[in-house]
Amino acid sequence: MKKIINQPENFVDEVIDALLLAHPGWIKAATADRRALVRADAPKQGRVGIVTGGGSGHMPGFLGYVGEGLCGGVAVGNVFSSPSSEQIFEATKAVNGGAGVLYVYGNYGGDVFNFDLASDMAELEGIDIKTVVLTDDVASAPAERSADRRGVAGMVFAFKCGGAAAERGDSLDEVARITGKANSRSRTMGVGLSPTILPAAGKPTFTLPEGEMEIGIGIHGEPGSHRGKLETADEIADRLTGTILRDLALPKGSRVAILVNGLGATPLEELYVLYRRAAGMLADQGLTIARSYVGEYVTSLEMAGASITVMHVDDELEALLAAPARSPFFRE
Repeated sequence: MKKIINQPENFVDEVIDALLLAHPGWIKAATADRRALVRADAPKQGRVGIVTGGGSGHMPGFLGYVGEGLCGGVAVGNVFSSPSSEQIFEATKAVNGGAGVLYVYGNYGGDVFNFDLASDMAELEGIDIKTVVLTDDVASAPAERSADRRGVAGMVFAFKCGGAAAERGDSLDEVARITGKANSRSRTMGVGLSPTILPAAGKPTFTLPEGEMEIGIGIHGEPGSHRGKLETADEIADRLTGTILRDLALPKGSRVAILVNGLGATPLEELYVLYRRAAGMLADQGLTIARSYVGEYVTSLEMAGASITVMHVDDELEALLAAPARSPFFRE
């Protein structure tokens, strides 16, 4: 294992220390253990607060989307581990400006359990809570069980649309509706080329023979839907985009946003090659790309691979995607 780390058990806390040092005036700690982080101007009085959270190892996933026009706070777990209910609750209190708080997080058992506990704690304190669970990963469950799907890179669209609605002063019910709408209209499919290595374990989370790929792999190394010989970029894009389009089943003339996301160890040039083919497929289906994003948005430490996310947009969602947003990791 080759990693630029100190002691593995200190990895997450040192990352958080570094973020607070590198980005003063952007984010601040809400607790002594620094596992609840909020935007520097939190709480925003009269505005809905949005709290997300999840395991570390997905930078800039989760904590990278705390900022203006995005989320108000984040609870930070250990690598690939859920934050505690207490950490979520502390983030909730720190972003509460009196208009309620929306929870937005991926559909993973530990996260669901702990966010539900935090919701109960917050409501006992008189804080109104709504929840949107992210479910954009088409490989993780069939369409008839879409509520069981995992949340992956589609979180970016949910954070962006919900965050813009909260920033302009929408009610808690309205922010929850918009965030849920963004999630329900988003689909993601990924491919893995090499495993990730957990700092504390020092070994790969899964094995993938040389020269093979895994289609539909999860961001924690969860099994995908197909494993086989590594294909060309166009063939991979065909698999990912084709599956997404079949699931969305959009009529010709629809507008979409597309995000091509690197999982941590894939060069940007390769992501653009995937985008080239995916964009051509969308055009061939009579779809118009309203907004596009290429880069690393939700990673898995040093996993090689990528994902493609497509969201069906309308005038409402397109305007929210275009609204100003600023964090140390995201600009719009």
